[in-house]
Amino acid sequence: MQHFATEGETIFYKKPQPFTKWATPDILSYALGATLYMPASMPNIVGLIQSQKYKELTSLVIDLEDAVGDSELGDCEEKLMEDISELYKLYQQKQLQLQDIPLLFIRVRHVEQFSYLTARLKEKQEILTGYVFPKFTATQGAHYFELLEKTIQENNLTLYGMPILESREVLYKESRMEALLAIKSVLLQHKSRVLNIRIGATDFCGIYGIRRRMDSTIYDISVIRDCIADIVNILGREEDGFVISGPVWEYFSNQRVLKPALRMTPFSEKGALETRKALLDDCLDGLMKEVLMDKQNGIVGKTVIHPSHIRVVHALYAISYEEYLDALSIVEHNDGSKGVMKSHYANKMNEIKPHMRWAQRILKQAHVYGVYHESMDFASLLLNSELGGHMYATTNE
Repeated sequence: MQHFATEGETIFYKKPQPFTKWATPDILSYALGATLYMPASMPNIVGLIQSQKYKELTSLVIDLEDAVGDSELGDCEEKLMEDISELYKLYQQKQLQLQDIPLLFIRVRHVEQFSYLTARLKEKQEILTGYVFPKFTATQGAHYFELLEKTIQENNLTLYGMPILESREVLYKESRMEALLAIKSVLLQHKSRVLNIRIGATDFCGIYGIRRRMDSTIYDISVIRDCIADIVNILGREEDGFVISGPVWEYFSNQRVLKPALRMTPFSEKGALETRKALLDDCLDGLMKEVLMDKQNGIVGKTVIHPSHIRVVHALYAISYEEYLDALSIVEHNDGSKGVMKSHYANKMNEIKPHMRWAQRILKQAHVYGVYHESMDFASLLLNSELGGHMYATTNE
């Protein structure tokens, strides 16, 4: 897998580097990017992966939870096992290289189903990167990771777990701290198997009968913003090393009420006003605003439900030339010789100690998403992109 594999050196000062499921977890957790969810009932998942229909798809979750109706669950379980078996067969026959398969996850419904699937799939799980654990609490979370460790050891696999925080215990203020601290304790015990912590904002909103509009962000909903702040506070600390991923963006078309959130200037300067119009037509300016808010709050990656979202999210995670120089300067001067210095562009102060973790995160992102040339940015990358017109996947994360 490689982000923007087809882009030339005209866009990137530092090209994105390829990665596989065997990359170190600290790199892999950043590399997930826009993770596309598909219901297990989706036709021809095998063909979609084998043909690499979506060139920039790098992480994919096959969903057996909210995206699948109760009455179709049994059929979807069988279909999923057939799909995984077929992918494994193609891999064994060398018709499909493992590095050409997106980072592939299965979202299960509950611990019992997880146990059933792992017992059935056995060594075929080699083509998976891991599992997604919904409505994660400390009690059943411990069972998830114990079973994950068991299947890893029994089948000699490399697999990770991704818990989704979306339960009432986490959302309700009176129980939140106790729930988060208990969850943290479980995750620290299984730290080497935790690839990413995800936030189930749709479930959170549903508890209060709220749904955000496509011209607002999840951070405009105060009760959810408050919860996200506490999740980042407890689980996003430097000493713990967990990566927290942003909640799903659920729109791909709708009627607009408020003004667009996308300025004209970055596009007009590059002759890309048609690109801006395409983004607005597909209601992607709201997604872009939310991704920027995610980044500002220390969140990396995004759940998406539509293939047209992938390039947009990844374009915003590529690093600007200015950010890269700042980060590089901070890391290179971490020898005690300086405490503060003027940035390369002489427009900000870089303090070595307070900005060190930020710099390290930027360099990890630069490794997997690349660094733009000085005159380039996300608008340059999106220019001439194909936006919209893709198959609708789905998720309720």
